[in-house]
Amino acid sequence: MFSKRTLRSALGGSGVALLAAAAAVVSLTIPSAQAAGTPLRDLAAAKGVYMGTALMQNELTGTSGSIAAAQFDSVTPGNEMKWESVEPTRGTYNWGPADQIVAFAQAHDMQVRGHNLVWHSQLPNWLTSGSFSNGDLHAIMIKHVTDEVTHFKGEVVHWDVVNEPFNEDGTFRSDLWYNQLGSSYIADALTAAHAADPGAKLYINDYNIEGQNAKSNAMYNLVKSLKAQGVPIDGVGFQAHFILGQVPSDFKANLQRFADLGVDVAVTELDVRMQLPSDATKLQQQAADYTTVMNDCLGVSRCKGVTVWGFTDATSWVPSTFPGQGAATPYDENYQPKPAYTAIQTALGGTTTTPPTTPPTTPPTTPPTTPPGGSGCAVTYGVNQWNTGFTANITVRNGGSAAVDGWTLKWTQSSGTQTVTQAWNATVTRSGTGYTATNLSYNAAIPAGGSTSFGFNADWSGANPAPAGFTLNGAACSVS
Repeated sequence: MFSKRTLRSALGGSGVALLAAAAAVVSLTIPSAQAAGTPLRDLAAAKGVYMGTALMQNELTGTSGSIAAAQFDSVTPGNEMKWESVEPTRGTYNWGPADQIVAFAQAHDMQVRGHNLVWHSQLPNWLTSGSFSNGDLHAIMIKHVTDEVTHFKGEVVHWDVVNEPFNEDGTFRSDLWYNQLGSSYIADALTAAHAADPGAKLYINDYNIEGQNAKSNAMYNLVKSLKAQGVPIDGVGFQAHFILGQVPSDFKANLQRFADLGVDVAVTELDVRMQLPSDATKLQQQAADYTTVMNDCLGVSRCKGVTVWGFTDATSWVPSTFPGQGAATPYDENYQPKPAYTAIQTALGGTTTTPPTTPPTTPPTTPPTTPPGGSGCAVTYGVNQWNTGFTANITVRNGGSAAVDGWTLKWTQSSGTQTVTQAWNATVTRSGTGYTATNLSYNAAIPAGGSTSFGFNADWSGANPAPAGFTLNGAACSVS
């Protein structure tokens, strides 16, 4: 599907070696519940659409990599192609993490959605704190767009060129780009991207534009204007971060009106969050919502596909962004399919055994009389690091004979300075060199032989070594 050109030396090895390593992921055993029935990617291909997921660099191996490779045929890098990640210092690029995701996609016959080129968020400090003239800022934007699209020429099928340009009332977002360059920055970014890779499909991407409202009307008018001016615009991305039971009834009609302008449409960041804890009723409503979204896309001939914003609750962004909410993806935090998975599979024309509807994290009905500590625990620590920040994903496994009912994981960082900016599936704090992570209400129980996962984003300076040791409820854990 893609050219297998040699990847850059920033990968720390040859592109061929990396592709071989990524290809090896398919040999990992996929839990039987996830493998039941025809994979989503095959069903989607038969319908003429793609079925994608967002992934981060540290999710390319193990269970997450196995499921992603088996079930999805499109990958959107979660953070690795954003400005802060790829150009942390002006004119100096860090392509390594994004290149690894591209290599994973190539090894598993998946397409790549580039996300994103021009956005108000996750910009490097040198850009946000600089005092640039309008002309200089414009030149910086064009160079960044040109350099990044050129780097991935022939490897990225769709680009989210401009991300989230509008406020809820339909006015342009007051950000670095609009404040200095005016709305013309959008056309200029699209034009530069097209010049760098004429074969890539170029999108504008936003949230809360799924129904017909002030924001979607503004997007509609912008796209109509760009088309009239001859600006290269190929599609509109509808993020689709929904609340349980609130998929707009006019979503399909709205997709169609954009398609009628002569552009493609896509669902780019789908999840359906709920108030925690989840239960069977909520999970069935969530499944109905996923069904609606899939059917709305399939009902519009120019809807090219659907991407879920991460396929598992273990790494979802929702709990840390919307306190008290979560369980938003098709797989639970133990990588087991939920009714939402079956809903997607059925909408795509497949059949399978319905997975269980009860949340796997339900605490035991009879808690142990003496809450056990961390005896027999094991911790897996994975990190995706760039020049100014990192994402850590941590799995805690209870190797003891009794359940853990409420947990606190602690560790120390031996050197450097780290600042936690975001966490999911746990409350994560840092004091001095010490970190503390505590369970949330829905994942307090870790059954004997079971595990739980959480993660966090942080900034760093000086150094960022992996922690040497962890304790669970005061007892030392093994580390891998």
